[in-house]
Amino acid sequence: MLAPIADAVRYSMLGGGKRLRPQLVLAVYRAAGGKGDASLLAASVEIVHAYSLVHDDLPCMDDDSVRRGRPTLHRVYGVTVATIAGVTMVPFAARTALEGAQALGLPLEACGSIVRELMRASGAGGMVGGQLLDLEGEGKPLTLPDLERIHRAKTGALIAASVRIGATAAGASGSRATALDRYGGSVGLAFQIADDVLDATATSEQLGKTAGRDAALGKITYPAVLGVDGAIARASELADEACQALEAVNLLTPELEHLARFSVSRRS
Repeated sequence: MLAPIADAVRYSMLGGGKRLRPQLVLAVYRAAGGKGDASLLAASVEIVHAYSLVHDDLPCMDDDSVRRGRPTLHRVYGVTVATIAGVTMVPFAARTALEGAQALGLPLEACGSIVRELMRASGAGGMVGGQLLDLEGEGKPLTLPDLERIHRAKTGALIAASVRIGATAAGASGSRATALDRYGGSVGLAFQIADDVLDATATSEQLGKTAGRDAALGKITYPAVLGVDGAIARASELADEACQALEAVNLLTPELEHLARFSVSRRS
């Protein structure tokens, strides 16, 4: 990897953050009975998330100048390097996921499922497609189903994939896999609703990024449709649904409950 690109990737990966997605991979893996070291799988999901932030911040997208309390990548390295660094991180994530699955001794089918799930969630059927829908929706009247469609793809897909990857690595199947899917889908949507609320109510210092960007870009958000209190209530309802799904199959651990509640109660 060329030095400027490698430096840019390091900058984007080591800039702090909540690390919710890798935590979900590890927590689900442990809850479903996994005993090995799944840290490479967790890292692969965070690489994809970091790439998405790099591209989200580009001038042609959300055009932001601050991320995690630091200048965004294109402000430091320029738009060309930032764009190429983001693209570079996608195959890097796929390779890391494969190496992580192989390190756990998973069968070939499970290795392939994990890489496919990560790439599906990050592609046109997930995060990239959701980002396009989000950009196309700026300044347009959107309904609640429209919002949910956008955010289950743009934000929810990678969170749901984090859960599925942990579940696949641990060999979860049947009703347990179904319950984990429900958990991941609910947490993913709750996280985005909380993001919308924070963008409307928190300061830039609290968020570590520019507050009020949704309104500035003319985006229709959950608070705009439901009101702040209604949006908070909907996010809390989704966190409850996530926990109930796991409780029904005896998979709810304190760690998984904490991550579901944190998705709603966080302050940044």
